[in-house]
Amino acid sequence: MILSKQNKEVLFNPLSKDNPVLVQILGICSTLAVTVKLEPAIVMGLSVIAVMALSNVIISLIRNTIPTSIRIIVQLVVVAALVIIVQQFLVAYSYDVSKQLSVFIGLIITNCILMGRLEAFALSNRPWPSFLDGVGNGLGYTIILVIVAFFRELLGSGTLLGYQVIPQWCYDHGYENNGLMILPPMALITVACIIWVHRARNTELQEQTN
Repeated sequence: MILSKQNKEVLFNPLSKDNPVLVQILGICSTLAVTVKLEPAIVMGLSVIAVMALSNVIISLIRNTIPTSIRIIVQLVVVAALVIIVQQFLVAYSYDVSKQLSVFIGLIITNCILMGRLEAFALSNRPWPSFLDGVGNGLGYTIILVIVAFFRELLGSGTLLGYQVIPQWCYDHGYENNGLMILPPMALITVACIIWVHRARNTELQEQTN
């Protein structure tokens, strides 16, 4: 079946129960770097979803022909080609965002979530489950990026997606944006708070950690 019980778990578990950022503590570097504003965080997340899903499918399709000794090199070549395509697409259709993301789109190549899923899943599973695994883990990563960027842009700049959302009268009565929220340490603290809430709501994760 296209969405059997097992495939549903592959797709939906990374959204919370096995989230790559909250549970596996992966992809933290880009979470710190691209979450000052909501728009680049969304674009980064969508880029990772596309690269992860397609690379999973490609590696799954050729998994039986890849010599074990060069499998990492093959994975890197596939990912690098997809990242270049995504990067050029952004330059062509969303140049301003591509400039904001700068080198971080290119660094998707070394994203430990992506390489981990290729090794742990795509090399040993068929293309459709591998596609779902890529989409699920990409979405799990993107959700955290968006949450962190939402709070950082809202509290640090008073905007969302570049639009002013905190009324001017708040500023007239003494409200000030929290400049600390746009600094990298606050991204780490925000992620830590999300992990804390997630672990508090999922007690089985605490037992696994202990």
